Amino acid sequence: MKTKKLPKAIRPEEFKLLIKAVPKNNNKTKIAYLLAYGSGMRISEVLRCEPKHFREHSIFIPESKNGVERVVPVPKGWKKEFLRYLPIPSLSISSGSRKLQMGFKRHIRKAKLNPEYTFHSLRHGFATRMIESGVPLNQVQVLLGHSNISTTSVYVRANPLDAIKSYEDLF
Repeated sequence: MKTKKLPKAIRPEEFKLLIKAVPKNNNKTKIAYLLAYGSGMRISEVLRCEPKHFREHSIFIPESKNGVERVVPVPKGWKKEFLRYLPIPSLSISSGSRKLQMGFKRHIRKAKLNPEYTFHSLRHGFATRMIESGVPLNQVQVLLGHSNISTTSVYVRANPLDAIKSYEDLF
């Protein structure tokens, strides 16, 4: 039987180190990381994101995984001036994705973070923070665009500390 690994989620303090590892003039990369970590966007969604997708407190994703539309929150710390860096790629989605993934690995090494992290770990960090903050699982499911709640529930298992704390409080 194949074992299922828990998602590798970037923690808030690690995200700060990651951003510091990105060169000062590389704003597009910082914006890409912020969208993934602060909104839970997938790499393909980040690369397709345009200023016209932004609403007052949300970002409309016209085509996420499997062609489904969804809405995600605007990341904390987002400034209107960041819109000028969108869209992120100047290439195709697939080559832009590879380029962003390679840059991410380089920045992870420079920040001395877990080498197992991938760009998707930013999305995992978003989901984990939401669960830890007490956002109901079904709301996390909606924001992540999961069709099945069991997909979202992996984030509950990823951090069993809350379950242990509940156990200790109740028994």
